[in-house]
Amino acid sequence: MTARVAVVGGGLAGITAALRCADAGYAVRLFESRPWLGGLTHSFPRGDLWIDNGQHVFLRCCDRYLALLDRLGMRDAVRLQPRLDIPVSGAGRVGRLRRLPLPAPLHLSWALLRYPWLSQGARLRFVRAALALRAVDTADPRTDTISFGDWLRAHGQHRDAVDSLWDLVGIATLNARADDVSLALAATVFQIGLLTDSGAADIGWSRIPLRQLHGEAGHAALTAAGVTVIHEKVTAVRRAEAGWSVRTGASTYAADAVVSAVPPAAAQALLPADAVDLPANWVAALGSSPIVNIHVIYDRRVMDEPLRAGVGTVVQWVFDRTGASGLRTEASPRSAVALPAGAQYLAVSVSAADAFVDRPVAQLRREFLPALEQLLPAARTAQVVDFFVTRERHATFRPAPGSARLRPPAATALPGLALAGAWTDTGWPATMEGAVRSGESAAAEVISHLAGIRPRAGAAERTGMPGPRTRISEVIR
Repeated sequence: MTARVAVVGGGLAGITAALRCADAGYAVRLFESRPWLGGLTHSFPRGDLWIDNGQHVFLRCCDRYLALLDRLGMRDAVRLQPRLDIPVSGAGRVGRLRRLPLPAPLHLSWALLRYPWLSQGARLRFVRAALALRAVDTADPRTDTISFGDWLRAHGQHRDAVDSLWDLVGIATLNARADDVSLALAATVFQIGLLTDSGAADIGWSRIPLRQLHGEAGHAALTAAGVTVIHEKVTAVRRAEAGWSVRTGASTYAADAVVSAVPPAAAQALLPADAVDLPANWVAALGSSPIVNIHVIYDRRVMDEPLRAGVGTVVQWVFDRTGASGLRTEASPRSAVALPAGAQYLAVSVSAADAFVDRPVAQLRREFLPALEQLLPAARTAQVVDFFVTRERHATFRPAPGSARLRPPAATALPGLALAGAWTDTGWPATMEGAVRSGESAAAEVISHLAGIRPRAGAAERTGMPGPRTRISEVIR
């Protein structure tokens, strides 16, 4: 008899776990309450445009996310920089973080020497701190209790270096400022991304709407793998006499194992209370951090690069989304606004956006349009055709000092139940890479639990994926 696996949640973690379990030969049902897949990486239509809910990027070091794109057949739908190159502007200065073809950390030496926001003394102190950060033991539990901001100050980093370099990278990847981040997570980001492999931080992004990249491609891959996708809201996951029951508003489904791939609050509400060994208030204690995206369509091109970072401005990062959105300049009856020929669509990504998430659109417009004009001089003579805002109030967990103890592993206290999601204990911050890794780990736990139930003959051989008797270490290598 083929074992039955239920995956609750259709984000990247759920898609990954479902594919892994299906490839191992199990009968998989994936439940998603919304009519599309992709979780926090999704798109919505606005006239003829497809608008991503936020600007999601990845790095060359995100090998598991790239493997998922390969599995979905979507590697050609993303762009990955051949070499890290970040134009930076602010306070009347222009710089560039571009790597050289040298081993890390020498690959950024030329960019650092020319970085206009740092004095010569600040550059030397930055190098000493970066070398010290390479030696930080991220596995030591004490490291997680230390604030990254405190560590930076103890290593001679003044406000100019924190604002123009450390937070330039840290806010975008951790969704929090240095003072609010665990040293363990910050050190992980910088060690993997900038201080070990020279090509690790090359930036990638989607050429197409995220709905297509993850949602539609994910649905097609799941269907091809034999996964049944059910768009119903799961109301409870409970132990049954023989395995598990997954309840929706309309039905109850039996399963031999379950992967919960939903956000923390939803997991706490759906799962048995004894599933995780955490304090009763763990969801509130872990918290969440918002991201706000400012979307602006100009009547002409105002930025020549695909992306730009800002220093000393509310515009942290700005991306050219013209092509990816499917922007059309000819007349269309479905257009929300008239789009002239040569129009450009820019998206400003604001992480750690607690100060902005509740501000009215009119106030954000008054603040961000002048800031964009300072950052992009060509915007001063351009007309704004459209301006709108998207908000993810609970975009990521809050990566504060001490957060590691609130991030449960994939394995739970209940056999046959595994957890997935970028908020679980992946060793990574809440990124697309972390989500995929969590799905792989959850699938490995399920496969290990079901090892005594034989999969369909030849399933693992057909796919080249590990079968249910494969050791966990081999599954998640």
